Amino acid sequence: MHTPKADYPLSEIRRFLEPGPIVLVGSAWKGRRNVMAMGWHMMLGFSPALFACYIWEGNHSYEMLRRSRECTINLPTVSMMDQVAGIGNCSGRSLDKFETFGLSTSAGGHVDAPLIDDCPANFECRLVDERQIPEYGLFIWEVVKAHVRPDPELPTTMHYLGRGEFMTSGAIVSRRDEFRPGNL
Repeated sequence: MHTPKADYPLSEIRRFLEPGPIVLVGSAWKGRRNVMAMGWHMMLGFSPALFACYIWEGNHSYEMLRRSRECTINLPTVSMMDQVAGIGNCSGRSLDKFETFGLSTSAGGHVDAPLIDDCPANFECRLVDERQIPEYGLFIWEVVKAHVRPDPELPTTMHYLGRGEFMTSGAIVSRRDEFRPGNL
């Protein structure tokens, strides 16, 4: 027997539908740089590798990203949770978040936005479709270069649930033998 379901506030459904791990978006424009924490993103394609994300127009990074047309997507691990929470709770308008949160950076080979060395994976991106930005704040990027540490193969990431709560990635369950090769 199933437990009955109850109505749920629409403003809280992100606790169930948040799409993926928190990422740190690096940006640079006219000598300034910034980093923001973000959870609203998705893969759109594999070849080319297309990545979409929602960025609110009131966010300091919004104009930097729109004007520079490039960014880095950096994957933090759970060991960086305090830094991620801090980054997500302040604005880069008044401080250098890289310095404030002790993030070391490197230059990318294809974009001017900084790569965050502390993250086990960094993706250099260029804006390929801006049609959804004005109405929905949806940026569509092409990943032009990926930098990934080989170990650990799958780092422990964090997923934001709203209300100041995170869930961390857990056990891997394989059903690979049940998939057709074309669906892997």
